[in-house]
Amino acid sequence: MGDQDVSADDVDGEGRLVGWLEARLPGAEVVELDDFRRPQGSGFSAETQIFTARVVRDGVLAEEKFVLRRETPDPAVYPQQSPELDVEIDIQYRVMTALRDHSTVPVAPLVGYEADPAVLGAPFFVMRFVDGVVPIENPLYTTQGFFVDASPAERRRMIENGLRMLAQVHAVDHRAAGLDWLVPEGVVPGTRQQLDLWERYARHELGDRSHPLFDEAMAWLRARIPEDPFVGLCWGDPRPGNVIWCDFAPACVTDFEAVSIASPDQDLGWWLMFDHWVHETYGVERLEGEPTRDEQREIYAGFAGRDIPSSTFHEIFAATRYAAIVVRVMNRTVARGLAPADHTVWLVNPATVCLEDLLSRVRGASAEEQS
Repeated sequence: MGDQDVSADDVDGEGRLVGWLEARLPGAEVVELDDFRRPQGSGFSAETQIFTARVVRDGVLAEEKFVLRRETPDPAVYPQQSPELDVEIDIQYRVMTALRDHSTVPVAPLVGYEADPAVLGAPFFVMRFVDGVVPIENPLYTTQGFFVDASPAERRRMIENGLRMLAQVHAVDHRAAGLDWLVPEGVVPGTRQQLDLWERYARHELGDRSHPLFDEAMAWLRARIPEDPFVGLCWGDPRPGNVIWCDFAPACVTDFEAVSIASPDQDLGWWLMFDHWVHETYGVERLEGEPTRDEQREIYAGFAGRDIPSSTFHEIFAATRYAAIVVRVMNRTVARGLAPADHTVWLVNPATVCLEDLLSRVRGASAEEQS
């Protein structure tokens, strides 16, 4: 099946999925699968499809919705936290299982994971569909959709709830949750280690190409590595668009491909960098009720129970990582024949615009002034 969609037209694939699903739904007979579709705004990692299963339980026919996430044949979008962690959906499933069993972080009900590519052409997992709304980024949720239509109080409540949830992720005891496998043996996790990991990743993707903005950002970061308050579970890609929302509260947290054991400030920096990206990078005014980034940092600090005087380093680190991810994604796009090899999107794109803006605010300041 390769990287083709699963669909009702693929008789063999559907039949294998029916059998696989029946074995994991106790007391259920799966009669038919239908209505396979990709969700709006799907990312660049695992292939995601929503589908309906007609299921008979105790003689009663019902329709149940599921989500299928399958590994792509492309190189992973994010750098490997450990050499053996090369299947992104395996990472996602293991982390979601740990969160389900060891935290209050809401995740989708998991049905099962399959490592054998003989079933659907690649490893995959299935979870139940969680109803709600997702803030998409094309078009930006800050310009149209439910977030714009919300009241100022609802917008503020949503951001506050997102930051509360982020603090819940960081409160997880990763050792008790069995997540030590995210740290290679002999490695000391933390910001310095993550900086090294991401620079190796970016340099490999760049090859012999020059990226002056990335070089400037790395030099700035290397001169200002902060002490970590502690290290623990980091979501990796925390932003409103990776949450399914119900009544402006998180109903389900998604997308753990970039998970790591690192400073929680690294996650906060990513959340705040994306806030910059959906506002200043695109010239979008902040809506009434939306907390400023300084206010969001203070809101998170309150939930985390500690002072966070500055997030500048980790916001710049986040934008630097985002710029590196775009290089990887565009390399994949070229490899698939979807873009010419001589394009320059890898060098100039919204991520680099965001990084340039953040760096412009600190250029000329000494490391002491930025601390």
